[in-house]
Amino acid sequence: MNLLGVHLTLWLGRNEPSPASVFVAEALQSVEVTHTDQGTSGFQLMFHIGRSSIIDLMDYRLLKNDDLKPFSRVILLVRFAIAPQVLMDGIITNQQLSPSNEPGASTFTVTGEDVSVMMDLEEKRRPFPAQSDNVIVAQLIAGYGQYGIAPFPLPTPVPYVRSPQEGTQHQPNYTDRAYIQELASRHGFVFYITPGPAPRVNRAYWGPPNRLDIPQSALSLNMGPNTNVDSINFRYNALAPNRIKFAVDRIDQIIEASNRSPLVSNRAELRRTKILSEIGGLNSSPLSDRAQSMVNESLDEVVTANGELDALRYNGLLQPRTLVDLRGAGRSYDGQYYVKSVTHRISKGMYKQSFTLTREGTGSLTPFVRP
Repeated sequence: MNLLGVHLTLWLGRNEPSPASVFVAEALQSVEVTHTDQGTSGFQLMFHIGRSSIIDLMDYRLLKNDDLKPFSRVILLVRFAIAPQVLMDGIITNQQLSPSNEPGASTFTVTGEDVSVMMDLEEKRRPFPAQSDNVIVAQLIAGYGQYGIAPFPLPTPVPYVRSPQEGTQHQPNYTDRAYIQELASRHGFVFYITPGPAPRVNRAYWGPPNRLDIPQSALSLNMGPNTNVDSINFRYNALAPNRIKFAVDRIDQIIEASNRSPLVSNRAELRRTKILSEIGGLNSSPLSDRAQSMVNESLDEVVTANGELDALRYNGLLQPRTLVDLRGAGRSYDGQYYVKSVTHRISKGMYKQSFTLTREGTGSLTPFVRP
């Protein structure tokens, strides 16, 4: 249990974000941040707004604040006990004003996405002759160093490399972010930006879903004073797993098992068969890569757990895109899970984290988990 509470710090600024003014900080009512394992992360800041002085006579003071205008950068820091952690580093893309006839009920809301939104503003067409996909991605990301995006480790084995005889691959009128995501989908990879570990620093990840890290602190239910999960429900979808058929030189191939380390003792049986055709740009990389990723993705949807935890009791940030242990639900649903998404909801006196966990079946692989 965290006895010192949680402290939230807001940084704002178009070029070099710094701690928000006292006026802005006092007007902040609530914060919501969502991180997912695919696509972009987003945030929403809601402020109380009003006209309480002559400064607000012509317009609301917050609306005139340059730090809250579109394309200003927002950094959110959360501190449990001593060490602060970066919860979000993003760009404001939308404003919403909701005036009210009731005193004190008017609100001003800004929403935005993580800094990768700046990679999604201009469609381009450029050549990449005889280069592997991960080298192409590294070149694209290198153009956004002003947002503190650090290099990512190259996946192993190195993805498919085109020979000079195969010609030059072109970025097909995609934005840089869209093209990176397209390249990721060819190999069953994911692409996302993780804020931190320090303010103004971000880490780009392009590679297979991360299922190799040491699991985070356990989610606990029905554990008396050690309980940190307020609610949770589990869903088992027996029709989710797929086997994938495809043809290579007119010879049928089939993939029907995951190539990743299992998280469960009872993996769901494959029930559906789908055919993968050589369309949509897939001929530029081995069909087997895409087929394997489709099998992996289908197995991830077998068991889904949705719940909410108390951040004070958990005493930290539940991180998406990695593993977490769960205990207290019984042998069938205890054990390790992959954290698919986490939504943080913060207001004065309250901090909740909603989460979605996935895995390929039931049954824990271990008789105990790390608290």
